[in-house]
Order: sequence, then C-alpha cells, then structure tokens
Amino acid sequence: MKQDSRLSGVLHVLLHMAQQPGPFTSETLARAMDTNPVVIRRIMAGLREIGYVRSEKGHGGGWTIACDLSKVTLRDIYAALGNPPLLAMGNRTESPGCLVEQAVNAALDQAFDDAEALLLARLGEVTLAMLGEDLRKRLGARKHQGMSAHRA
Repeated sequence: MKQDSRLSGVLHVLLHMAQQPGPFTSETLARAMDTNPVVIRRIMAGLREIGYVRSEKGHGGGWTIACDLSKVTLRDIYAALGNPPLLAMGNRTESPGCLVEQAVNAALDQAFDDAEALLLARLGEVTLAMLGEDLRKRLGARKHQGMSAHRA
C-alpha cells in the first residue's frame, strides 16, 4: 500500500507560510511539496473552506494563514484532508470463512483500532504553534552551527 504523505506535506507548507509574511503562490507551495500546483490548489481550497487559510487573486496574491495556530491541531489538519488511512497494514480478507483467520482478524482489528486511537489522540495534542516553536528552536541551533534553515 502506498503511503499517503499529504498530512506531512500540508504541515510542511503551513509551517513555511507561518514563518514568512506575505502570500505564497500555489506554484511556490507546489515546489516545497514536490507536487503539481493543481494538487496544492485542491488541498488549500479545502483548508480555505474550513478557515485555516485564505487566498487573494491577482498580482501579489496567493495563500496566507487565516487561523490562530495555537488553536489548530495536527488532528484538525488530518480531518481537513478527509481522514486518510493512518495505517498501511490490514487484514488479508475482511470476511473470512476460516475460523483461524477470523481469530487473526479479531486480534489485528483490536490492535489497529488501539493504534489508531493513540495516534489520533497524539495528533490532537500538537498544535501548529507548537510546530512553529520547534522550528524556531531548530533554526536557532542551526544558526549556531552555520547551516541553512532548509537543509543540513
């Protein structure tokens, strides 16, 4: 199963947007996520509907943060993306006739549900402001080492 990296990518661009004033074009954000600007516009439009970002058209326009970063959690962004699957693992068959496989599925289903609940709870504890603070600390440490902000 292919990994869904949209949450990581969206958090990446939101953090970039939060650190620098002014609007970001879809093209600029697409380069940061290594994707097509159409993908960015689709994702950002969903975030705009919820009120996390806003957009301005025309020369000098683009996407800007429209929310209080201390009130938006990683789980909120995950939900805004449509709650994509969190785990890449699953049962071999969903409705097995074999009693052995039924027992295996029951055990795995419980483990998967527990893992997902734990992950969702953790995502709900971390705000975008907390990510920003972590970034500021990393930038400070990196400046002492003489490295750029984006790459080591």
